[in-house]
Amino acid sequence: MPVNYAEKYSQLIDEKFAAESKTEHAVNKDYDFNGVNKVNVYSVATVELNNYDMEASSNRYGTPVELGNDVQELLLTQDKSFAFTIDRRNNTDTEMTIGAANALARQIKEVITPTVDKYRIAKWVAGAMPEHTKEETISTSTAYSAFLEGSMILFDSHVPPESRIAFVSPAYYKSIKLDKNFTQASDKAYELAINGVVGLIDKTKIVVVPTDYFPAGVNFIITHPAAMTSPVKIADYKQHENPQGINGWLVEGRIYYDAFILNNKRAAIYVSKVTTPSSGD
Repeated sequence: MPVNYAEKYSQLIDEKFAAESKTEHAVNKDYDFNGVNKVNVYSVATVELNNYDMEASSNRYGTPVELGNDVQELLLTQDKSFAFTIDRRNNTDTEMTIGAANALARQIKEVITPTVDKYRIAKWVAGAMPEHTKEETISTSTAYSAFLEGSMILFDSHVPPESRIAFVSPAYYKSIKLDKNFTQASDKAYELAINGVVGLIDKTKIVVVPTDYFPAGVNFIITHPAAMTSPVKIADYKQHENPQGINGWLVEGRIYYDAFILNNKRAAIYVSKVTTPSSGD
């Protein structure tokens, strides 16, 4: 008989994912996807202010304008699964080191979590507005100023400095650590040992992520949790002991998730990219 540990494993997945993920603290969960796979987000327009006209016979406040609204559909598309077996002989001969729980934890750390992180990072890069994306050559003398330029653009877009998070490549992190302007002026000494955060720049948490987490040619991303909502719906995790044809265990899992850049919050993302070589280079 199969043994269903879905509830136990779901709790384990949630805890492990939150602990291992580098992006989980940079997204919001403001929208409820429980029981549905799509949520509609409505954005209501605003109107300009008028000069109140005391001399007018009517419409002293101005000519009324009917407010419109836009609808953004958030439809989950990422439905992933996995399955593996552990033969009872292998489990016994390795002194029980290939247990189903350990193997599942390893699957979370090395496969599931990086997959979701990479997906979210790609969404941030693709979702940034063109005027919030800059191609530049980063060096040990320009790394800090490049970061400050991105920060100032977010200030001009009314993005609050609190809760901003920057994801930086190892190459960029090396450059900024060697930038004398940074080491002399920044608050980098504020160390935070959570989710890969290595310090702060002007209240922005700095998270170094592996190069292969980024789309090609990205130096760094600055964002705010308001920009992205990213539901993770874990459908099922099961361990079957001695299923038909196998003396041992069959472990199956499924993760259902997505990441969405909210249309009215795109201004909360800034992306620095490596300068694209010209055709003559």
